[in-house]
Amino acid sequence: MHAITIPEPGGPEALVWAEVSDPVPGEGEVLVEVVASAVNRADVLQRQGFYNPPPGASPYPGLECAGRVLALGPGVTGWAVGDAVCALLAGGGYAEKVAVPAGQLLPVPKGVDLVEAAALPEVTATVWSNVFMVAHLRPGETFLVHGGSSGIGTMAIQLAKAVGARVAVTAGSPEKLARCAELGADILVNYREQDFVEELRENTAGSGADVILDLIGAKYLDRNVSALAVNGRLAIIGLQGGAKGELNLGALLTKRAAVTATSLRGRPLHEKAAIVAAVREHVWPLIEDGVVRPVVDRALPMADAAEAHRVLESSAHIGKVLLVAPSAGA
Repeated sequence: MHAITIPEPGGPEALVWAEVSDPVPGEGEVLVEVVASAVNRADVLQRQGFYNPPPGASPYPGLECAGRVLALGPGVTGWAVGDAVCALLAGGGYAEKVAVPAGQLLPVPKGVDLVEAAALPEVTATVWSNVFMVAHLRPGETFLVHGGSSGIGTMAIQLAKAVGARVAVTAGSPEKLARCAELGADILVNYREQDFVEELRENTAGSGADVILDLIGAKYLDRNVSALAVNGRLAIIGLQGGAKGELNLGALLTKRAAVTATSLRGRPLHEKAAIVAAVREHVWPLIEDGVVRPVVDRALPMADAAEAHRVLESSAHIGKVLLVAPSAGA
């Protein structure tokens, strides 16, 4: 098979479409013929040499995919060869085939194209696990997501609205904010021109956000705490603005607030399986009913992964950037 390899860390040109050995499904795994994968910030970090796959994971980038079941490993039940599936991965999505733990496999939702389904696993698992399983966003609460036009952001807006929350977003252009509004965002903040702390206060009668989903990290830490409501919950899932920040514990105590920081890729298999099961139970019906949908900016041939990385790093996209494998045309 072919896969995107990284012979040496570097810029987008470091991604090389090359012939590699086929994966073999082990105990409890399913072999999937990949039709499409999606680009995530973690893939960029891996390409740069900053985020290696967990032990035992595929060395190739790609944290999600969609495709068809080719073979079942020992001990796998509930799936059949030929099933249309999408999957949460620890790596290996940028390839023609990938071995996936069966607990991280999902059926393609009804009404969703097989290629577009590749846009779903990572964002749904990330948003549901952080916003609902950890931060416990409730109907009527105010939810702020930074990077509202990103893959994570576009899914977070839709899921928060689906449960009856009021949604605030930050984004860097009127066009991106307009797309967020189309998805249901109520409070639109252009972070290049406005202070999200002040905007939240003005639009919530001074109370702030009950839940904040943050991809920025250190750069926003102090302001995120300032933007939290009493009993607010801040969920940090990215470090685009740095890894080390100063936390005002006094402000946190006064607000009886909580700060959590999680990652998905390195979690034990049983934790990932529990998250995937929750996504299938709670999110898949919303997708099949048309309440929530994948937002895809563009789809490029998998061999052109370098260009896809350039698009992601330029932040010119809205939603997900997909990579389409040669099998999509089969």
